[in-house]
Amino acid sequence: MKTLQVNIKGYVAELPVLPLPSGINIAFFNLHGNTELTEHCGKELSKLVSDCEVLLTAESKGLQLTHVIARELGHRYYAVARKSKKLYMQDGLEVAIDSSITTGREQKLYISKHDAELMRGKKVGIIDDVVSTGNSLVGLEKLVSMSGGIIHKKAFVLAEGDAALRQDILYLGVIPLL
Repeated sequence: MKTLQVNIKGYVAELPVLPLPSGINIAFFNLHGNTELTEHCGKELSKLVSDCEVLLTAESKGLQLTHVIARELGHRYYAVARKSKKLYMQDGLEVAIDSSITTGREQKLYISKHDAELMRGKKVGIIDDVVSTGNSLVGLEKLVSMSGGIIHKKAFVLAEGDAALRQDILYLGVIPLL
């Protein structure tokens, strides 16, 4: 299997190169189950978002990353945008987003009333593993705005392709579209 080596602030990772149905190949970054990489990335990102009052992430790979960051910053809670509406979210908020590079179809994001209230009036740090097209980010930004929060920072482990040219995001490393 072909891999791409990436240096993430001193942590060298070998990412498998995988084909997407669209014909594009990506260097697949996966935090699931990798405690050492998740801890490293979370601690590095926490330095970039230390002035945020609350964090927001999307399930699923952003969850453990944001947990580490919240722990490092002493935050008791962080907000989670889910990809399906759960029973406890009936009074929450939802947004539709265009397809991301990995899903290839329209999605919805949902947050609970608790998480919306957590962000209201606060400086919010949006956290995720990889930013590429930015479509998922747009959905998260809408949820912050709908909640009355203030988008303060947008931080990612990796910026993929042209996302690395954006001036409005923070990231630890860059990967190309292949």
